Amino acid sequence: MTAILRIENLYKDFSGLQVLSKVSMGISEGERHMIIGPNGSGKTTLFNIVTGFYKPTRGKIFFYDKDITSWSPHKIARLGISRSFQIINIFPKLTVYENVRSAMVSRFNRRFNWTTHLNRNREIAEESERIVNLLSLTDVRNVQASELSYGKQRHLELALTIAREPILIMLDEPTAGLNSEETRKTVQLIRQLTEGKTLVMVEHDMEAVFNLADQITVLNNGEILATGRPDAIREDEKVRKAYLGRK
Repeated sequence: MTAILRIENLYKDFSGLQVLSKVSMGISEGERHMIIGPNGSGKTTLFNIVTGFYKPTRGKIFFYDKDITSWSPHKIARLGISRSFQIINIFPKLTVYENVRSAMVSRFNRRFNWTTHLNRNREIAEESERIVNLLSLTDVRNVQASELSYGKQRHLELALTIAREPILIMLDEPTAGLNSEETRKTVQLIRQLTEGKTLVMVEHDMEAVFNLADQITVLNNGEILATGRPDAIREDEKVRKAYLGRK
């Protein structure tokens, strides 16, 4: 299968503190790839480097063989890489629909007068409604985002992540802070939204990980401990000792 993302010999340190070392991995088209590991193992740092928020100390990142190692977040997003964050990243003063519509404006890369042309643009309006319906947010369509429940805010962030029709979807702990029922619904939603798409996801909930994963990479102390199919990772003694055995 074609490698959509390649990470080669990546290192990252902060003022002498080594956070990532010798990280190399590949993500294939259409693959759901989970990244797991103990707190402080470098998972979110890896996400931040891939999406341009941090610059690596050493190493290379390739997207379809294009070297994007030191690109800005905006330029990387324009390639078709869309991500969510551990901390919810939505527009709290806008309604659910307005949040989704803002992502659609970015996707279509057009400039509008907010009060006139935007409301009249049928294409953006129809796509915004489709995403709102797809994420089961219709009942809160006109609710200000800050007034949503935490679970609904998480789903709205998913809506913003997929609204741009990304080539590569990157989710950073999308079930963080959710209860078991909310987690189950979110996992089902992610499965539906990423069908046939490429997904890289950092996640702490092992039931979610093993329900979604085609491949799993385990980080420990900033290095890759193991990569493989879910069954192989589950039975790997090194992984069980470093991480899974704690669960």
